[in-house]
Amino acid sequence: MPILDEKVMADVKKALTHMTKPVTLKYFTQPFECGYCKETHQLLEEVVSVNPLLKLEVHQFDSEKEVVDAFGIDKIPAIALVGEKDYGIRFYGIPAGYEFSSLLSAILMVSTGVLKLSDKAKKFLDELKKPVHLQVFVTPTCPYCPQAVILAQQMAYYSDMVKADMVEVTEFPHLAQKYSVQGVPRTTINEDWFQEGAAPESMLIKKIQEAL
Repeated sequence: MPILDEKVMADVKKALTHMTKPVTLKYFTQPFECGYCKETHQLLEEVVSVNPLLKLEVHQFDSEKEVVDAFGIDKIPAIALVGEKDYGIRFYGIPAGYEFSSLLSAILMVSTGVLKLSDKAKKFLDELKKPVHLQVFVTPTCPYCPQAVILAQQMAYYSDMVKADMVEVTEFPHLAQKYSVQGVPRTTINEDWFQEGAAPESMLIKKIQEAL
């Protein structure tokens, strides 16, 4: 049974007609002890079917150590978006509910190169001297979470110094405990700093500056 109904598939196909360059979804999974791996795989198969510029590559987390290490994958299900290069954009957990829009947004950004960062933000990112790892904790039912995810992933797309993860927190409760996630969205910056809520660009930049 399809995950996406005919109307949603039609909307996805229309949205992805704006793609200009190929995008590969590298999907990491394993056949056992992986909640939502099967559903995530099916969702991605349905998405890539609407546009020939989209390609799905499936990798086994438990047996393909070389590629797992190359992409820094430490939990599954995981998706790495790759265009002309790897931009450090990751999805951990199924990008369902409101987060489906984050997945489509990331695909279009990697394909077209179009993003909405301000000149001030680009200048800040151009001057980064230390790496920044953004982990945006979300749930599929959170309407404000995609805003935080998309902002983080735009920064990762623009700067090689930034990596951005969407983490579906209910699938990784040990991370919720580790990072004291009590509400979403919550963006963790380099492990020890965080930004609560769907913060505007300027607020996130200020928090990154504090973290560095």
